[in-house]
Amino acid sequence: MTAVSSDLRTGRSLVDSELFNSVVEFTMTHFGYDQGKAERATDQALAFLATVGTATVKMVPSDDVDCALHSFILHTVDYREFCETYAGRFLEHNPRPGGGGRVLEEVQATAHAIKGNGFMVMDSLWTVNGENAAQCDSDCGRDYRAV
Repeated sequence: MTAVSSDLRTGRSLVDSELFNSVVEFTMTHFGYDQGKAERATDQALAFLATVGTATVKMVPSDDVDCALHSFILHTVDYREFCETYAGRFLEHNPRPGGGGRVLEEVQATAHAIKGNGFMVMDSLWTVNGENAAQCDSDCGRDYRAV
């Protein structure tokens, strides 16, 4: 078997451990995630935000990632600094008008954009109504950096 090197980065690598752990703790406390899920969701929320600034598609987080995103938004000073550093501007929170559920194709396009931006995407967190939005059979083997 041949080992394959992965040059994908993590959202976690974009912030210091103190901030990362604070967002994780907030996500655990306020959204009921266990530590592992809170860490994965926080990683994905950071990758999501770092991709928004250059994305060419509408960016919509999954429900799991959105909880960690809300946790980070409430760290207002750090959130503002992160947005300015990685997106080039402050990213307003912009929920879907009228609430409503997430659209699979929008969440799928978001996960693909994050992959295309060189981030690891944790498929289990990118679902809509139980359907995987991060990967599908027709995309197996596709280089997402060439989105």
